[in-house]
Amino acid sequence: MKDLNLCFIGCGNMGRSLIGGLLADGYRADRLCGIDPNPQQREITQGRFGIEVYEDNPGIVNQADILVLAVKPQQMRAMLTSLATAMNRARAPLVISVAAGIRIATIERWLGHDLAVVRAMPNTPAIIRTGITGLYANQRATPEHRQQAESLLRSVGAVVWVGMEEHLDIVTALSGSGPAYFFLLMELLERAAVEQGLPAEQARLLTVETALGAARMVMESSHTAATLRQQVTSPGGTTEAAIQVLTQGGIEQLVRQALVAARNRSVELADRFGSDA
Repeated sequence: MKDLNLCFIGCGNMGRSLIGGLLADGYRADRLCGIDPNPQQREITQGRFGIEVYEDNPGIVNQADILVLAVKPQQMRAMLTSLATAMNRARAPLVISVAAGIRIATIERWLGHDLAVVRAMPNTPAIIRTGITGLYANQRATPEHRQQAESLLRSVGAVVWVGMEEHLDIVTALSGSGPAYFFLLMELLERAAVEQGLPAEQARLLTVETALGAARMVMESSHTAATLRQQVTSPGGTTEAAIQVLTQGGIEQLVRQALVAARNRSVELADRFGSDA
């Protein structure tokens, strides 16, 4: 993997997260390059990582073994059309897309049907290398291609392969949007504690450390989250009183509705961004 050349199409937050993860894993900077029309993004990426980043150099893709698509979905069609014109089919790279809402069939239509494509759905904790990514590959992707894609995304966290591309819409709703759900809960807990008289700094620290500890308990335990919840909910205790309020308030239904809404929106955006209209 480390002897391959990678070219990042788009050097925004996610592109830079992947570049930083690769370099931290021992990848050489001279094996990486980027293309980004935004001068600020180019300056940040070059200054932070010391790699070559071009404003517009479609021909550079012919030096790449792996092409990472990290541009905004609305920019994808124009970028891929430009790359397709310059691409040498005799040396076609593995294409890994981290662009939300762009299906593999759309990438194949714009870039070419003869390419191995892996679609990835990472989440924002990838910025601090604690993310998780859902992956799906087309039929042209070999086991070696899948391993290369997995190695790349593991540089910023864990990975999960899904069996159907449609499952990436669920991944988007669960883990892609998921950090915001936990941020919201933490925000509300912190605010409620302050309203009851706790100093803001203490409320924040207690909230953050509680969330971190709960996540680590689930990660390190052989029990499910449901079992752990039951174990800390003593009959007649304070936790039971709080859980009853949340349950009676319909939290289970709200969470289900939230994930369905996010999944449906993911499908809608894929339809919009994938249209040639």
